[in-house]
Amino acid sequence: MSNPILLSSPLFEGNEQKYVESVLNSPYISAGGDFLNEFENGFSARLFPHHLIALNSGTSAIHIGLMLLGVQPGDEVICQSFTFCASANPIVYLGALPIFVDSEEETWNICPEALENAIKDRLSKGKKPKAIVVVDLFGMPAKYDELYAISQLYGIPILEDAAESLGSLYKGQVCGSLGEIGIFSFNGNKIITTGTGGGLISDNPQILERARYLASQAREKVHYFEHHTVGYNYRMGNVAAAIGRAQLETLDQKVEQRREVFQRYKMMLSGFEGISFLEEPDGFKSNRWLTTVLIDPQITGFDREDLRLAFEKENIESRYLWKPLHLQVAFKDSPYYGGNVALQVYGKGLCLPSSTHLTGEEQKRVVQTIAQQYQKVSD
Repeated sequence: MSNPILLSSPLFEGNEQKYVESVLNSPYISAGGDFLNEFENGFSARLFPHHLIALNSGTSAIHIGLMLLGVQPGDEVICQSFTFCASANPIVYLGALPIFVDSEEETWNICPEALENAIKDRLSKGKKPKAIVVVDLFGMPAKYDELYAISQLYGIPILEDAAESLGSLYKGQVCGSLGEIGIFSFNGNKIITTGTGGGLISDNPQILERARYLASQAREKVHYFEHHTVGYNYRMGNVAAAIGRAQLETLDQKVEQRREVFQRYKMMLSGFEGISFLEEPDGFKSNRWLTTVLIDPQITGFDREDLRLAFEKENIESRYLWKPLHLQVAFKDSPYYGGNVALQVYGKGLCLPSSTHLTGEEQKRVVQTIAQQYQKVSD
């Protein structure tokens, strides 16, 4: 069997080993230490005036972020339906109810019109949502001008889930900095990784200080263990931060490599009728974390599952797009607003291998497998 082609594997070609060895030769391998400070400071320099608090996962960052936005048991939080479950699970952790909203076709992110309809309907029922979770799906920024106007009009803050959009830009502004609070993920399949890890972003010093406090077991600043509230063990460790610091040094290069992978796919598949890509609207720059395609079976003669199975036989990893959360059993009691955009995109979509170090020969194997599907249909 041919060598596997993975969906999105990490690349360690810089100072990762050097920095990790430095940590292992020091007494600071858990929370705290020079590399944690340097990782946070390096990010903050890119995000200024926003700053980053490094945590152990993007999910932890959403949990802390929603707490800082005042979400409590019995509250409602609006969340994009077309996303991974980690965008909504922390809402439930806090005893709140997710209110799911459909996507729009241009970016596949939360639809401003459906969002405003949802807010109006919840208000008519005597419930004002406490926050709006907006996701930059597969690295594509959402329509923040329209979303921010709605947020301001109704006084409901945005938490930007930028887990997939590190290095993406919306009209020149860095993704992660477009809401009152933003979050990143540094999971193993992301643009840069710390193994597991995440971060919370804000330009509000009070929010940042409170996030650091809650994520560090809510320990008071005294020489003994004093706790005035319940906290969480959510801080990133120094080993993970050492990897992250090395990864951050080549972030811009990794983003451009992912975008090159997308452009090669687009060029190589340009003559394949029935396969389409998510394009960038004017002013949007996606990091192209994963290259996604929509397959119209009425034109191609095969669907996403046929292609996924063909890839599997060739030892090529692919994946469906996120199944909308309003269709998940775990969220069966949550209201939903909008039409069927998310469902239709989910039903036609497939993620192609998109690793930073994906070679031209590997992409040819992917495209050749797609071409073989067309050939089977025509035979």
